[in-house]
Amino acid sequence: MLIAAAQFAPVAGDVEANVRTIAGTVREAGAAGARLVVFAELSLTGYEPALIRKDPSLVLAEDDPRLAPLRAACRAAGTAAVVNGPVRGAGPLPGLASLVIGPDGATLARYDKRHLFHGPEQDTFTAGTEDGRFTLDGVRFALATCYDNRFPELAGRAASDGCAVYLASSMLEGGNDSFETVYPVRARDFGLFVVLGNSLGPSEAGEGGGRSGIWGPGGGVLAAAGPEKPGFVLAEVG
Repeated sequence: MLIAAAQFAPVAGDVEANVRTIAGTVREAGAAGARLVVFAELSLTGYEPALIRKDPSLVLAEDDPRLAPLRAACRAAGTAAVVNGPVRGAGPLPGLASLVIGPDGATLARYDKRHLFHGPEQDTFTAGTEDGRFTLDGVRFALATCYDNRFPELAGRAASDGCAVYLASSMLEGGNDSFETVYPVRARDFGLFVVLGNSLGPSEAGEGGGRSGIWGPGGGVLAAAGPEKPGFVLAEVG
């Protein structure tokens, strides 16, 4: 299975514009053979916790009509997508949620970030309590989001649960050490393919560092995007 790790600079607070960009990337990646595309943390709104707290309209429903262009792109391309944003759930605050939109345009899975980063995230979101899992074409996937990846037990549970691929939607600045000390290490230590979708452009957390990529089970780089150019990179996994 070919998987794409994607990156772009979200428009702060403009869900419709970001969905258009994501849908276009899904179509392009699908045309290149990708069966799944992984996007960054808060790719639907930009990484803007203060703005999300201020503007309730930025919180999405799982069946939100603003996601319709993305669902249509997934159907047209025959490609699944992992997108992330503030999504209503059972708690008083939204989840910082990854939605997996399947190749048929339906929601295949939802994962709410379990380990919220200090301060703004904890003030804005409700932490999840369950691990994220789904199966596509017979391959079992795990979901994790940014700070989650600092906790190796998530990847350990994924490997024990029969997952072959670990999908990490993140918002990392260029100087973050996770590119060297977290993602390849999770791949090596637990025998997983690790797929990082990161962000570009300004945000409340700073400038997105790009470098979306895919690591093989030994920790070696299979595909790596640069730090500035939007788009995606592809690698075979599973």
